[in-house]
Amino acid sequence: MSNEISHVLRSDSSIGSPDSEDCNLKSLEEVLSKPLFADMSQAKALLHKEALRERKQRWIFKNTLVRRYDRLVKMCAQVLGTEATLQVFGKLGHETGVKEYNALMAICIEKARGSDDEEVALEEIHKAFTLFESMREQGFRIEEDTYGPFLMYLIDVEMVEEFHFFGRLIKDDNPSSISRLGYYEMLLYVRTNQEEKIRELINHVACHDGEDKYDLAGNYLLALCESDREELLHFLQVIDIQNISSLDCLTSIFTSLGKLKLDVLAEQFLLLLKDHHDRAEHVTKFIFDYVAYMPNLVVEDVISKFRSLHEKLKVKPSSTSYGSLINYCCASLEVKTALDIVEEMCEAGFSLSIEVVNAILRASDESHDFNLVHQIYSMMHRHNLIPNTDIFRSMINLSVRMRDFDSAYNMLEDAQRMNLAPTSSMYNAIMVGYYREKDPHRALMVLKQMEKANVRPDCQTYSYLICNCNTEEDINKYYKEFKRSGLPVTKHICMALISAYAACGQFEKAKKVLEEEGVLVKGSNEIKSVLVSALASNGQICDALEMYEEFKQDGCNLEPKAVISLIEHLQSDGQLSRLLKLLEELTDRDFWLDGCYRVLLYSVRFNHLSAAVDLLKQLKDRISNDEMAMEAVFDEVFFSIAEETTLLQMGFDLLQVIKNDLGLAPSRKVLDVLLSACVSTKDMDKSILIWKEYQAADLPYNILSFLRMYQALLASGDLKSARIVLSKMPKDDPHVRLIIQESQMVYAKMASEKKTEKNRITKGRKHKKSKAKK
Repeated sequence: MSNEISHVLRSDSSIGSPDSEDCNLKSLEEVLSKPLFADMSQAKALLHKEALRERKQRWIFKNTLVRRYDRLVKMCAQVLGTEATLQVFGKLGHETGVKEYNALMAICIEKARGSDDEEVALEEIHKAFTLFESMREQGFRIEEDTYGPFLMYLIDVEMVEEFHFFGRLIKDDNPSSISRLGYYEMLLYVRTNQEEKIRELINHVACHDGEDKYDLAGNYLLALCESDREELLHFLQVIDIQNISSLDCLTSIFTSLGKLKLDVLAEQFLLLLKDHHDRAEHVTKFIFDYVAYMPNLVVEDVISKFRSLHEKLKVKPSSTSYGSLINYCCASLEVKTALDIVEEMCEAGFSLSIEVVNAILRASDESHDFNLVHQIYSMMHRHNLIPNTDIFRSMINLSVRMRDFDSAYNMLEDAQRMNLAPTSSMYNAIMVGYYREKDPHRALMVLKQMEKANVRPDCQTYSYLICNCNTEEDINKYYKEFKRSGLPVTKHICMALISAYAACGQFEKAKKVLEEEGVLVKGSNEIKSVLVSALASNGQICDALEMYEEFKQDGCNLEPKAVISLIEHLQSDGQLSRLLKLLEELTDRDFWLDGCYRVLLYSVRFNHLSAAVDLLKQLKDRISNDEMAMEAVFDEVFFSIAEETTLLQMGFDLLQVIKNDLGLAPSRKVLDVLLSACVSTKDMDKSILIWKEYQAADLPYNILSFLRMYQALLASGDLKSARIVLSKMPKDDPHVRLIIQESQMVYAKMASEKKTEKNRITKGRKHKKSKAKK
């Protein structure tokens, strides 16, 4: 415990801490007294720069210390308990304040939420209440940061009596919180579905004439908006929306109206707010809030609705609403549309901002629209926006992603011409691009270019260099350079070392990285996950499984990627039960789907029909609303069957499961794949059964299905049926006629050989019988 506390308190940066709380007070006053703006000579400018650096250093130190202290409180509460933690800090001479109490209460609530035992949960809630009482006794004011999480827990578990008891105590201690408590009270009644109580609160506000009427109404509205209950409409009819002062509340109202598609009511409210002198400037924002939450609208429809409402209300969009619309487009990965909105915004007289460009660059990266980087750069030039170093780094990265290294270097030169010092992250983007292209020579040239430009490599640079080493000698070389640089060991360095050693076959050294370096680095779970993945992907699956079980016993929650890596490389026969157990470890939906797909393919490959059926049922339960996803899974499963002719019966059994157990119709691809497999196996009976499945699934025969069936019949030797299929097949396309001719040559020959072999066997049997009679 003492070692862990020491680690929490230990500085993980090069920032120097003060010797005592007041030792540098005088120097701090001197620093803060320096003018921020002055007509300075070069010497004064340097002093000013140093002062700013010192201010920043002290700010970082203060915030780092606060974060460490929060971690310490949480760790002690988890290990010692809340009461013992309070005693420990008392003995240390640290006065327990609101922040510490809130942290301890959060631990109690977290434990209560995580427990399935009602007695344990009640005990934790009692501890939280004890802390609350201790705060009151010490004279602390009980604000929402303290009571909010506690009330939310009581609402979630529907503890109505306890909620009202606790609420009365808060009102007595802090009368100014009455309006805000209305939000939680309405949430409670919504959660417990007490319609009569909801109506009582609404009627109370409608008849109430106190100063806090609209504050209380705003909080009630916030709760109703979050639940999208029909009582919201009744409430809006008895309240004058112009008197609601909270912008958050008004935003929630319009998002709820958007969800319910209440055009008439939304336009009525927008007109009222347009005529209100304090709200007119926000009307354009409320228009966006309304249209952005309307269901089942594509981006183009949202933009059209946005424009039409502005025209109808005769208001102009603001820079804020334009920015929201651009962010909406970016979130939907409609980057080209976002660029069109930018041009419209600039034509309206608004300036392009760095924040907007950053959002568009991120969306371009996520949507893989890397080629738009040139259009974005040109747009910045046209609108006189000077990029900063982060913008240049993003643009360089996008250029590299589309293998346009010349543009990346041109941007690097542009940054220098704009008096922006190139950063290691800019060069890192180019370096990793060359490594991605399997061009280590050019990647190392980037390192030399950094040295020439006097840019120091950072931790990310060394992690790229180490991770892409092919020999142990190179690993040691770059790791020694990294050590000499004085940079701190990060999780990226540890992960790079592990991956590099494992790739070179030095598995014991890969394990030692965790023991020697990983213990001092944040993110040890990620490092352990990389170790498991590196061992698995480099043929050491037994070691990987052993390490995985060891880490689990130590209470580590490894990354889902590590589990996926184990599933991916655990592909020998007889591993089904272990694979299913690993699949159970995945709680994230996307990773579970990935893992399930891999285990499903394994089950098919090794003919585990019951396991495959069970996994398909689980898949249907998880993605039943996504028919395209289910169809894609089925297609991939049957493609794997087509690659192995011995699995045709397995495929046919799965087809029956899809139809009869899952109640789904097979796709054309599934039937096409099975029919192709019948061609390879020369199975006439199954080809006829599958041919009938097209009709059962209401899938009309097309030219491909005709060709496959024709080939299946030819291959199985049923020439008569093949001629019937041929007579019904469209032959207008010359390519089709060519395939028919080639099929006749190949499959007719196969059928002839098959017939010859059959006759030979028959003659042999007759000869043996005649000899036996003699």
